[in-house]
Amino acid sequence: MSLSLNTLTKKGKKSKPRRGRGNASGAGTYSGRGIKGQKARSGSSGLKEMALRRVVQRIPKKRGFKPVRTKPEGVTLATIQKNFEENAIITPKVLRKAGFIKTSQVRIVNTGILKKKFSFKSCNVTAGARAAIEAAGGSIA
Repeated sequence: MSLSLNTLTKKGKKSKPRRGRGNASGAGTYSGRGIKGQKARSGSSGLKEMALRRVVQRIPKKRGFKPVRTKPEGVTLATIQKNFEENAIITPKVLRKAGFIKTSQVRIVNTGILKKKFSFKSCNVTAGARAAIEAAGGSIA
């Protein structure tokens, strides 16, 4: 057999049979779906997920509620007194770089005694911590 235009055949993906197009199509009446039942109805494709049911049930679920807004992390005055030089400018970026916080929000808490003078910028400060910082000669911006 020689190769010519009239002998060329199209080879490609075989199309799946179209179901439910009448008896003349060869897949009529019940269209290969059996008689009645959930799987015989149209739109029953959601049953594919039934195989995943056991898998989903075995996955440990994380319980509880996780808020979208993150709370500021607390840093004590004792930590700042111990780890920073006098007259240092304390910002969330500095505290994050030093490894005291993980997020960009910080709250300075009045725990410990502050003897050095510090400048705080972009930090939330409790009332007790504010009084201790100002008593040591520091400033809060």
